[in-house]
Amino acid sequence: MKPEVSVVIPVLNEADNVEPLAREIAAALAGRPYEILFIDDGSTDATAATVLRLRDAGVAPLRLLRHSRRSGQSAGVCTGVAHARADWVATLDGDGQNDPADIPALIAAREAGEADGVRLVMGNRVSRKDTWRRHLQSRIANGVRGRMLKDGTPDTGCGIKLFDRSEFLTLPQFDHMHRFLPALFQRRGARVVSVPVNHRPRQRGQSKYGMFDRLWVGIVDIFGVMWLARRYWPGLRAREE
Repeated sequence: MKPEVSVVIPVLNEADNVEPLAREIAAALAGRPYEILFIDDGSTDATAATVLRLRDAGVAPLRLLRHSRRSGQSAGVCTGVAHARADWVATLDGDGQNDPADIPALIAAREAGEADGVRLVMGNRVSRKDTWRRHLQSRIANGVRGRMLKDGTPDTGCGIKLFDRSEFLTLPQFDHMHRFLPALFQRRGARVVSVPVNHRPRQRGQSKYGMFDRLWVGIVDIFGVMWLARRYWPGLRAREE
Protein backbone atom coordinates (compact mmCIF):
# COMPACT_ATOMS: atom_id res chain seq x y z
CA MET A 1 0.00 0.00 0.00
CA LYS A 2 1.28 3.45 -0.89
CA PRO A 3 2.02 5.44 2.28
CA GLU A 4 -0.02 8.53 3.08
CA VAL A 5 3.03 10.27 4.48
CA SER A 6 6.77 9.69 4.34
CA VAL A 7 8.65 10.85 7.44
CA VAL A 8 12.18 11.97 6.53
CA ILE A 9 14.80 12.30 9.28
CA PRO A 10 18.41 13.27 8.50
CA VAL A 11 20.72 11.93 11.22
CA LEU A 12 24.36 12.31 12.14
CA ASN A 13 25.60 10.33 15.14
CA GLU A 14 22.15 10.03 16.72
CA ALA A 15 22.26 6.35 17.70
CA ASP A 16 20.56 7.02 21.03
CA ASN A 17 17.70 8.99 19.44
CA VAL A 18 16.80 6.67 16.56
CA GLU A 19 14.76 4.13 18.52
CA PRO A 20 12.73 6.61 20.61
CA LEU A 21 11.89 8.58 17.46
CA ALA A 22 10.86 5.49 15.49
CA ARG A 23 8.58 4.27 18.26
CA GLU A 24 7.02 7.71 18.80
CA ILE A 25 6.33 8.12 15.08
CA ALA A 26 4.76 4.66 14.98
CA ALA A 27 2.45 5.64 17.85
CA ALA A 28 1.57 9.03 16.31
CA LEU A 29 0.70 7.56 12.90
CA ALA A 30 -0.97 4.35 14.05
CA GLY A 31 -3.83 3.52 11.70
CA ARG A 32 -2.31 5.43 8.76
CA PRO A 33 -0.10 4.01 6.02
CA TYR A 34 3.32 5.62 6.46
CA GLU A 35 7.04 5.06 6.13
CA ILE A 36 10.07 6.41 7.97
CA LEU A 37 13.27 7.23 6.12
CA PHE A 38 16.43 7.79 8.14
CA ILE A 39 19.18 9.42 6.09
CA ASP A 40 22.55 8.71 7.68
CA ASP A 41 24.93 11.54 6.81
CA GLY A 42 28.21 9.82 7.58
CA SER A 43 27.66 8.75 11.19
CA THR A 44 30.59 7.20 13.00
CA ASP A 45 28.51 5.67 15.78
CA ALA A 46 25.85 2.92 15.73
CA THR A 47 23.14 5.04 14.08
CA ALA A 48 22.87 2.94 10.92
CA ALA A 49 23.10 -0.37 12.78
CA THR A 50 20.31 0.72 15.13
CA VAL A 51 18.00 1.63 12.24
CA LEU A 52 18.61 -1.75 10.61
CA ARG A 53 17.98 -3.57 13.88
CA LEU A 54 14.67 -1.77 14.35
CA ARG A 55 13.68 -2.40 10.74
CA ASP A 56 14.41 -6.11 11.00
CA ALA A 57 12.48 -6.28 14.29
CA GLY A 58 9.41 -4.77 12.61
CA VAL A 59 9.21 -1.81 14.99
CA ALA A 60 8.01 0.40 12.11
CA PRO A 61 8.19 0.53 8.29
CA LEU A 62 11.76 1.82 8.28
CA ARG A 63 14.13 2.58 5.44
CA LEU A 64 17.79 3.52 5.72
CA LEU A 65 19.66 5.66 3.19
CA ARG A 66 23.35 6.34 3.67
CA HIS A 67 25.32 9.18 2.10
CA SER A 68 28.69 8.26 0.62
CA ARG A 69 30.14 11.36 2.32
CA ARG A 70 28.99 13.88 4.88
CA SER A 71 26.88 16.48 3.09
CA GLY A 72 24.74 18.33 5.62
CA GLN A 73 21.12 18.46 6.75
CA SER A 74 19.67 19.95 3.57
CA ALA A 75 21.29 17.20 1.51
CA GLY A 76 19.73 14.65 3.86
CA VAL A 77 16.28 16.17 3.39
CA CYS A 78 16.70 16.22 -0.41
CA THR A 79 17.86 12.59 -0.45
CA GLY A 80 14.92 11.52 1.68
CA VAL A 81 12.36 13.38 -0.42
CA ALA A 82 13.81 11.97 -3.65
CA HIS A 83 13.36 8.41 -2.32
CA ALA A 84 10.03 8.94 -0.54
CA ARG A 85 7.01 7.00 -1.78
CA ALA A 86 4.23 9.23 -0.42
CA ASP A 87 2.85 12.38 -2.04
CA TRP A 88 3.38 14.29 1.20
CA VAL A 89 6.56 14.36 3.27
CA ALA A 90 7.00 15.21 6.94
CA THR A 91 10.44 16.10 8.25
CA LEU A 92 11.82 15.90 11.78
CA ASP A 93 15.18 16.77 13.26
CA GLY A 94 17.11 13.73 14.46
CA ASP A 95 17.86 15.11 17.91
CA GLY A 96 14.48 14.23 19.44
CA GLN A 97 13.48 17.84 20.13
CA ASN A 98 10.59 17.76 17.64
CA ASP A 99 7.57 15.84 18.94
CA PRO A 100 6.25 13.22 16.49
CA ALA A 101 2.85 13.51 18.19
CA ASP A 102 2.46 16.82 16.32
CA ILE A 103 2.48 15.18 12.88
CA PRO A 104 -1.31 14.51 12.84
CA ALA A 105 -1.93 18.23 13.54
CA LEU A 106 0.18 19.13 10.51
CA ILE A 107 -1.74 16.61 8.40
CA ALA A 108 -5.05 18.11 9.58
CA ALA A 109 -3.87 21.61 8.62
CA ARG A 110 -2.84 20.34 5.20
CA GLU A 111 -6.21 18.66 4.65
CA ALA A 112 -8.02 21.85 5.67
CA GLY A 113 -6.01 24.06 3.33
CA GLU A 114 -4.97 21.85 0.41
CA ALA A 115 -7.83 23.04 -1.82
CA ASP A 116 -6.73 26.64 -1.17
CA GLY A 117 -3.20 26.01 -2.35
CA VAL A 118 -1.48 25.06 0.91
CA ARG A 119 1.60 23.05 0.02
CA LEU A 120 3.73 23.58 3.12
CA VAL A 121 2.71 23.33 6.78
CA MET A 122 5.34 24.67 9.17
CA GLY A 123 5.68 23.94 12.85
CA ASN A 124 5.91 26.93 15.16
CA ARG A 125 7.73 26.24 18.42
CA VAL A 126 5.76 28.48 20.74
CA SER A 127 7.67 27.38 23.85
CA ARG A 128 11.32 26.73 23.11
CA LYS A 129 13.30 24.29 25.28
CA ASP A 130 16.77 25.37 24.18
CA THR A 131 19.61 27.05 26.01
CA TRP A 132 19.34 30.85 26.17
CA ARG A 133 22.15 31.22 23.63
CA ARG A 134 20.55 28.91 21.07
CA HIS A 135 17.16 30.55 21.62
CA LEU A 136 18.69 33.99 21.08
CA GLN A 137 20.43 32.86 17.90
CA SER A 138 17.17 31.50 16.47
CA ARG A 139 15.23 34.63 17.40
CA ILE A 140 17.77 36.85 15.65
CA ALA A 141 17.95 34.64 12.56
CA ASN A 142 14.16 34.30 12.31
CA GLY A 143 13.73 38.04 12.74
CA VAL A 144 16.24 38.89 10.03
CA ARG A 145 14.81 36.31 7.64
CA GLY A 146 11.26 37.51 8.26
CA ARG A 147 12.09 41.16 7.60
CA MET A 148 14.16 40.50 4.49
CA LEU A 149 12.20 37.66 2.87
CA LYS A 150 8.73 38.69 4.09
CA ASP A 151 7.61 35.06 4.15
CA GLY A 152 5.11 35.60 6.99
CA THR A 153 6.42 32.55 8.87
CA PRO A 154 7.24 32.97 12.58
CA ASP A 155 9.60 29.99 12.91
CA THR A 156 11.31 29.10 9.64
CA GLY A 157 13.98 27.13 11.47
CA CYS A 158 11.55 24.62 12.94
CA GLY A 159 12.51 21.09 11.88
CA ILE A 160 9.01 19.61 11.89
CA LYS A 161 7.10 20.41 8.73
CA LEU A 162 4.87 18.78 6.11
CA PHE A 163 4.99 19.52 2.41
CA ASP A 164 3.95 18.43 -1.05
CA ARG A 165 6.70 16.18 -2.41
CA SER A 166 6.19 17.08 -6.08
CA GLU A 167 6.33 20.80 -5.27
CA PHE A 168 9.51 20.34 -3.23
CA LEU A 169 11.20 18.57 -6.13
CA THR A 170 10.78 21.68 -8.30
CA LEU A 171 12.74 23.84 -5.84
CA PRO A 172 16.40 24.79 -6.31
CA GLN A 173 18.51 22.56 -4.08
CA PHE A 174 21.44 24.05 -2.19
CA ASP A 175 23.14 23.78 1.18
CA HIS A 176 20.99 25.20 4.01
CA MET A 177 17.86 25.29 1.82
CA HIS A 178 15.86 23.59 4.58
CA ARG A 179 15.95 26.88 6.50
CA PHE A 180 14.22 28.76 3.68
CA LEU A 181 11.38 26.48 2.60
CA PRO A 182 8.57 29.00 3.25
CA ALA A 183 10.14 31.60 0.95
CA LEU A 184 10.99 28.98 -1.67
CA PHE A 185 7.47 27.54 -1.69
CA GLN A 186 5.94 31.02 -1.87
CA ARG A 187 8.25 31.76 -4.78
CA ARG A 188 6.36 28.97 -6.55
CA GLY A 189 3.00 30.54 -5.72
CA ALA A 190 2.19 27.99 -2.99
CA ARG A 191 0.53 28.88 0.31
CA VAL A 192 2.33 28.28 3.60
CA VAL A 193 0.63 27.95 7.00
CA SER A 194 2.07 27.55 10.50
CA VAL A 195 0.67 25.53 13.39
CA PRO A 196 1.83 25.51 17.04
CA VAL A 197 3.97 22.50 17.95
CA ASN A 198 5.66 21.12 21.02
CA HIS A 199 9.40 21.50 21.55
CA ARG A 200 11.50 19.36 23.85
CA PRO A 201 14.97 19.68 25.37
CA ARG A 202 17.64 17.45 23.89
CA GLN A 203 17.93 14.40 26.14
CA ARG A 204 20.55 12.37 24.28
CA GLY A 205 23.55 13.10 22.06
CA GLN A 206 25.28 16.35 21.18
CA SER A 207 24.22 19.29 19.02
CA LYS A 208 25.95 19.43 15.64
CA TYR A 209 25.64 23.21 15.24
CA GLY A 210 27.37 26.22 16.71
CA MET A 211 26.90 29.98 16.57
CA PHE A 212 28.30 30.28 13.03
CA ASP A 213 26.11 27.50 11.59
CA ARG A 214 22.83 28.70 13.05
CA LEU A 215 23.18 32.43 12.66
CA TRP A 216 25.75 33.95 10.32
CA VAL A 217 25.65 31.31 7.58
CA GLY A 218 21.85 31.56 7.50
CA ILE A 219 21.95 35.34 7.23
CA VAL A 220 24.40 35.19 4.32
CA ASP A 221 22.15 32.67 2.55
CA ILE A 222 19.22 35.08 2.72
CA PHE A 223 20.75 37.17 -0.04
CA GLY A 224 20.90 34.13 -2.32
CA VAL A 225 17.24 33.32 -1.65
CA MET A 226 16.28 36.94 -2.34
CA TRP A 227 18.15 36.72 -5.64
CA LEU A 228 16.23 33.54 -6.54
CA ALA A 229 12.89 35.09 -5.61
CA ARG A 230 13.44 38.00 -8.01
CA ARG A 231 14.11 35.61 -10.90
CA TYR A 232 10.94 33.56 -11.03
CA TRP A 233 7.39 33.87 -12.29
CA PRO A 234 5.40 33.42 -9.05
CA GLY A 235 2.25 31.38 -9.35
CA LEU A 236 2.67 30.76 -13.08
CA ARG A 237 0.82 27.67 -14.30
CA ALA A 238 0.12 26.43 -17.83
CA ARG A 239 -2.99 24.64 -19.12
CA GLU A 240 -3.00 22.47 -22.19
CA GLU A 241 -5.98 22.95 -24.49
